[in-house]
Amino acid sequence: MENDSSNPASRAPAALAALWTQCGLDARALDRAALTGAARGFASSFASADVVQASVGAAALAATEIGALRTPGLPAQTVGIDAQHAAFESSGFFTLDGQVPQLWAPISGLYACGTAVGEPGWVRIHANFDHHRDGALALLGLPAGSETPRAAVEQALQHWRAQDFEARAAGQGLPVAASRSHAAWQALGQDAVVAAQPLVALQRMGDAPPRKLPGLDAQQRPLAGIRVLDLTRILAGPVAGRTLAAYGADVMLVNSPSLPNIEAIADTSRGKRSVHLDLNDGEGRQALEALASQAHVFMQAYRPGALQARGFGAERLAQLRPGLVVAELCAYGWQGPWAGRRGFDSIVQTASGINVDEAQAREPGNPLLAKPRVLPMQALDYGAGFLLAFGVQAALLRQAAEGGSWRVRVTLAGVAHWLRSLGRVAQPDWDAARPDITPYLETLDSGFGRLQAVRHCAQFSRTPVAWDHPSMPPGSQPPRW
Repeated sequence: MENDSSNPASRAPAALAALWTQCGLDARALDRAALTGAARGFASSFASADVVQASVGAAALAATEIGALRTPGLPAQTVGIDAQHAAFESSGFFTLDGQVPQLWAPISGLYACGTAVGEPGWVRIHANFDHHRDGALALLGLPAGSETPRAAVEQALQHWRAQDFEARAAGQGLPVAASRSHAAWQALGQDAVVAAQPLVALQRMGDAPPRKLPGLDAQQRPLAGIRVLDLTRILAGPVAGRTLAAYGADVMLVNSPSLPNIEAIADTSRGKRSVHLDLNDGEGRQALEALASQAHVFMQAYRPGALQARGFGAERLAQLRPGLVVAELCAYGWQGPWAGRRGFDSIVQTASGINVDEAQAREPGNPLLAKPRVLPMQALDYGAGFLLAFGVQAALLRQAAEGGSWRVRVTLAGVAHWLRSLGRVAQPDWDAARPDITPYLETLDSGFGRLQAVRHCAQFSRTPVAWDHPSMPPGSQPPRW
């Protein structure tokens, strides 16, 4: 595996090697991965660019292993991942009809709080969905709806301790986080639970014969013909499905007609079919069963237990389709005091101490209560998405060799812990200009409008990444393979 001599501080190659061997894959494949370049203009005291570069490197390299298995007469492909390209992809930039969409609701974001009660702090609210917004407003005693101004939220939060507001919000299933130090995060106990789990957890669930994947011709992408059900909605899971689609998988995005989506669905739906199924009625559940019975992979990122309550827990899915790979993603994990809490990239950054440490690195000597700073890219979301795609493919490789049905698990908090474990960047170049993004963009027709977005950053030696389907609104296609 190549490192780039112009970027000697890169942690990505070692991170990829550790991840690869932890999942039981052949270490000889690492010689076919080249992680090169540096991510200019994405300065951070954390190795954010290394996390996304190593994560997508793992996903792409696993695809070449599957491709080699399916084309035994051809040499395995090599993989190249440029750090700048990976960073731009993980920034989530896209436009529709030449306009940058508004990705954040007006009251989403960071707030100073607690000054009126003598305990100043910071709290982050994620309110991109109306029910999350209205829940937070109700907790603050403010009117529901989009007309309530941000200033009213700012004023109301002066009467709340950050930890009190976080706890009350969590009790109502709302994504809110108090800003805290890493030591305070460790004291809560969830970090130790996360640290005890593999970053990408692979678990065999019962017996099933190995499923032989059909052969490919030289120009077919490695995952051609592999059917993936994508029941994910917020960024990390959809990125995983989009990544598998780029490598040739037949990805079907399954949305509920009664649930909202975020603007980024236009970007993350590249390469996928898009269908509607209502799992609250028998017809919708039967349709999903029929799809799952013909799938290779079932991915979901709903709150832990939500799909199991509707009859689609991992064990039942494995009974329905022996040999299935079931991939699950959540914010904080399935065990521990924060198990099942709702969270997103920005929320986990805030809760786990990343934002406090980033602020103190940028402005040394500032007190703990200085305004927290976010990472320069969505490293937790994109890292988790790429890792979930990697885990799915690692499980497919294990299934083909060993049989069994497999469960794959990844958490945003696990990616945050991994990011911190890679060590801090001693002297970030905070003032470095970000290069022009234009060379990394592609322009495509979509059902949302003319879409301009960052191309997928993996480069294969023989089969370029591609999209088999344009990005389309939910429910645009019928729910059948």
